Amino acid sequence: MLEVNISGLNLKSPIILASGILGVSFSIMKKLMDAGLGAITTKSIGPRPRKGYKNPSIIEIFPGTFLNSVGLGNPGIENFTSEIKEIKTNNIPLIVSVFGDTNESYLDVALKAQEAGADAIEINISCPHAEVSSIGINKNLTFDLTKLLKEKLSIPLFVKLNPNVTDICEIALAAQEGGADGVVAINTIAAMKIDVNTMRPILSHGSGGLSGKAIHPIAVKKVYDLYKILKIPIIGCGGISNWEQAIEFFLAGATSLQIGTILYQGLDIIKMLNTGIRDYLTINNFKNISDIKGLSHEFETQKVPDF
Repeated sequence: MLEVNISGLNLKSPIILASGILGVSFSIMKKLMDAGLGAITTKSIGPRPRKGYKNPSIIEIFPGTFLNSVGLGNPGIENFTSEIKEIKTNNIPLIVSVFGDTNESYLDVALKAQEAGADAIEINISCPHAEVSSIGINKNLTFDLTKLLKEKLSIPLFVKLNPNVTDICEIALAAQEGGADGVVAINTIAAMKIDVNTMRPILSHGSGGLSGKAIHPIAVKKVYDLYKILKIPIIGCGGISNWEQAIEFFLAGATSLQIGTILYQGLDIIKMLNTGIRDYLTINNFKNISDIKGLSHEFETQKVPDF
């Protein structure tokens, strides 16, 4: 009942770990899978080791809503390939998030991840506190990078979209035209918190990305808009904190979901989401998730009466 297929990836649960949250070591990834996830997306991996920004790099600004500026800290692809191989010996569906400083470095990281055993690649062109965001705000750059990687890879390619743009649909269409097998919507939203006593931003980097409960309605609207114009699958991501919010994403048009911030509550949240989704389908006499995908689009927008 919970099984989904995303561009050839068969998952036992529609819930995937979002990039940037816990996805850097085999031990924690196995715990997450044992808890009921359908797949893992790794932390974004680049061409070389990167320390990221100094602390404070993450703060809770409202209950369940966080602001982070980690700075894409990661071990580099050469050091991470051994982790990928260990993960795959345990048959964990693995999506490797990649970034680079040029199109060629993106490709190099992606090919090395594929060779090590990755089941899919997610390209990070949208982190709001790193240089990669410059790609995700430009449809031509998005198209060129997607096309380059798609021509060389033999595994599915997903593009994580930047919500900090005038028209996310324009960028998504460029990714689709470049050959993307799916999009992830959305990444965090650019934001800032200032300490009135020190008179400077609280995060060491200054600005960061907003995640958690506050961005969920925004993410649902983006998925809803994307579903109307895309032919490729959408992976919904942003602020899920209960099973009802997960269902919202499916009704808006998502094929599967990613969760991240909510895991600060513990791994039991995964079972709660899976159980809630399953019970909703059963109670409403649906056989699977595809039966409810996009159903919210069947309503008619209320029109302003003529006078």
